[in-house]
Formats: sequence, C-alpha cells, structure tokens
Amino acid sequence: MQFTSASFLVGPLIAFGVVGILVLLLRWTFSRGGSLVARPAKSGRVDEYGLLVSVAAPTNYIEAEMVRQRLEDHQIRATLAQTLAGPRVMVFERDAERARALVAKPH
Repeated sequence: MQFTSASFLVGPLIAFGVVGILVLLLRWTFSRGGSLVARPAKSGRVDEYGLLVSVAAPTNYIEAEMVRQRLEDHQIRATLAQTLAGPRVMVFERDAERARALVAKPH
C-alpha cells in the first residue's frame, strides 16, 4: 500500500468532521427550549376550555367523578377539569342541554 501526503490529511479531517457532528448533535440534544415531555396541566378559568362547556359544579372531585360517570353511562362524553373555581364537569356544547337535564334529575 502506498501512502501519499494527501492520505495524512484525510484521517485528521475525517476525525474533526466526526467530532464536529457529535458536537452539533449534543448541542441540539441538551439545548434549552421546547420539550417533547408534556408539562403538568394547569388550572384555568371555566371559559378557557375551548369547545367544552361546564354543565356541573360539584363541591369536590369525588362528586364530580360520579356526575361524569353518570353522563358517560348515558353516552355523553364528559371530562373533569380542575378549574380555578373548583372542579367542573365539561361536555361538548352540542351535548350540554342533555347533560344539564341529566345532572338536574335525581338519581
């Protein structure tokens, strides 16, 4: 095998290139900024839940879960939201009237 003066330059250039790529990858990996891990949910005002509207305002989380389960049993998709005003049972607006009627009815 015959070595030329160019072959002595190629090795270090490849090594510097690999180290440069590793540096860029590590900077990207450990940089501050957007995370792929979801942040913990924050409580908001009752009107900050987009398409969802509040249909019940139970006094505690257990009562709210019982109301939510009752709505689910009647095929109304419901969710619990811990708002700044306390727990709320939320449904889509198209189901709100039916959900309020169910919540108002005694068991």
